[in-house]
Amino acid sequence: MFFFTADEHHGHNNIIKHLERPFKNIKEMEEELIKRHNEVVTKRDTVIHSGDFCIRSEQYTQAIIKRLNGTHVFLKGNHDYWLERKAITIWEKNIDKNYIVVCHYCMRTWPKSHYGSWQLFGHSHGKLKDYFPTQMDIGVDTNNYYPYSFEEIKKIINNQILIDLKNKKNS
Repeated sequence: MFFFTADEHHGHNNIIKHLERPFKNIKEMEEELIKRHNEVVTKRDTVIHSGDFCIRSEQYTQAIIKRLNGTHVFLKGNHDYWLERKAITIWEKNIDKNYIVVCHYCMRTWPKSHYGSWQLFGHSHGKLKDYFPTQMDIGVDTNNYYPYSFEEIKKIINNQILIDLKNKKNS
């Protein structure tokens, strides 16, 4: 099974205050993020992290990754200093007849966007409201600090598409 997430911000001391996350300190936030991740992700699952996973060193980051269930794909966000400069920034895959494009940033157009592909993004922490029905903010701030399963995303995007169609029909 595939899971998608973004903007965990491990090691980022100011993120709690900046986003008013409900944690006392960075250690509490990290422990809760790891706990919630492992509640839904199994060792057999694949997790796509769409940027801003960790702001600290490679060693600090690897210690966290070792505690997380699943196989991980990391896309570079603007705070991922631990990733190489050549790290991937876009991930694409056909899942259950849905073409998925994942990037840290929300895009106006993306591969196969004119053919119904979906774009999953982070970076905006749930604050960006004006985007297309085939897009979704997958950041932890939008899902009670849990990653999204592909099935959850499928339901949400299909619902967004239906609402968009109804709105166009009624206007």
